[in-house]
Amino acid sequence: MGLERIALISDVHGNLTALEAVLADIEARGIGRIFNLGDYVGKGPRGSEVVDRCQQLCEVNILGNWDDFLPDPDREFDNEALRWWKKELREDQWIWLRALPFCHDFVLSGRQIRLFHASETTVHRRVRFDHDEREFLGMFENTEATGDGPIPNVVGYGDTHDAFYEVDLGGRTLFNTGSVGNSMSDPTPVYVILEGVPDTPDPAPFSIQFVRVPYDAAGELEIARDLGMPDLDGYQSEILHGIYRGDFHANTPPTYHRPPR
Repeated sequence: MGLERIALISDVHGNLTALEAVLADIEARGIGRIFNLGDYVGKGPRGSEVVDRCQQLCEVNILGNWDDFLPDPDREFDNEALRWWKKELREDQWIWLRALPFCHDFVLSGRQIRLFHASETTVHRRVRFDHDEREFLGMFENTEATGDGPIPNVVGYGDTHDAFYEVDLGGRTLFNTGSVGNSMSDPTPVYVILEGVPDTPDPAPFSIQFVRVPYDAAGELEIARDLGMPDLDGYQSEILHGIYRGDFHANTPPTYHRPPR
């Protein structure tokens, strides 16, 4: 069996313009399999259309933290923007999002791969690129959330909007896909291509490639403005400048994001 490529996308966050640019790049490369690691909605103006496109095109769709909490009928935290993003979705999409699986396990080139959104325990716990060893090793563990499948030696996730790749002395590989619709630092959408021999326990060539795809971010911002989306300044800060809206609203100057040792 020959090599096969799988595109991994994550954190589209209602940015349909960025999603369509990435989907066009995936199609131009002749890649037919797309796995989505969650966070379809919130932040951007067209979550409903993003959900429809991902239902149509993604072979695998995984739960993200926004997909869980935004449609939650018992959600306590609320503001104008959250109400707007939720109302923009259809009720059937609220149900679909919250019912998505937590993770997806598969084998590629003899490597046991696990994909989830944020961490091995919950979509609501964040693991950043400058984690410690305990956090790193924890990402490969079976938990109540992941179930009792084979222990992975490759784990991919999203959530932090900050792509990276790391391998330890035990041969375990941890990578973050970055974000399609809300990339931080470099705001250019990024996704991952996995390449290997599917469903084989035997070692074979294997690769992880990160791809940046330019798109019309200014046009996306105009669409958000025309639709009357709240927190437009925060969206502009993120998709034009790669500066998190929380820092923008706090008037915190952008700095290098690794804390001092």
